[in-house]
Amino acid sequence: MSIPTDRECIEYLIDAGCKKRVIIHCCTVRAVADEMLTKIDADEDLVVAGALLHDIGRAKDHTIFHAYIGSEMVREYGLPEQLVEIVRKHTGAGLDKEDVEEMGLPPGDYIPRTIEEKIVAHADNLVSDNRVVDHNHSVSKLINKGAFRGADRVEMLHMELSDLYGKDLDVLPKRIGEYPKLKVIDEFDLE
Repeated sequence: MSIPTDRECIEYLIDAGCKKRVIIHCCTVRAVADEMLTKIDADEDLVVAGALLHDIGRAKDHTIFHAYIGSEMVREYGLPEQLVEIVRKHTGAGLDKEDVEEMGLPPGDYIPRTIEEKIVAHADNLVSDNRVVDHNHSVSKLINKGAFRGADRVEMLHMELSDLYGKDLDVLPKRIGEYPKLKVIDEFDLE
């Protein structure tokens, strides 16, 4: 199957049972990813669909398992494997083998490897609920949880993508606004 359009992604989120708050969050992550794509070369359609679908698993679970559950949902919808991988690997800057074992997740690779996986993961790091924030927000949350390896991975991903973008990505809240205008969302009557 081909990569779904914006409208199709929102329809998948609604069909899965995602709440309005989750859908608005996904659209905000998409806005951040869109700005990254202005200066980072990647498959735009894949990044946009990945950003919109990354939290589909929150229709069923709000723990760390939402990423794995969401990846299985995307697979069940018959969507491309690249989207399955983006959804599974989007938490923080990924989860290493030790994290996966500690959290009791099914074995597998949870580290974003492709540029598309990295953009979606980090765009999500730069959004808190529906507000665009700097990367220190996610780093601080991880440190407060004692997830020091995860915080280090977010720092490294931030530096890598900032380098590709040509500026520190912490400029994004000022560049696109803390509450950017969201594409697509206005077309849907979300309750």
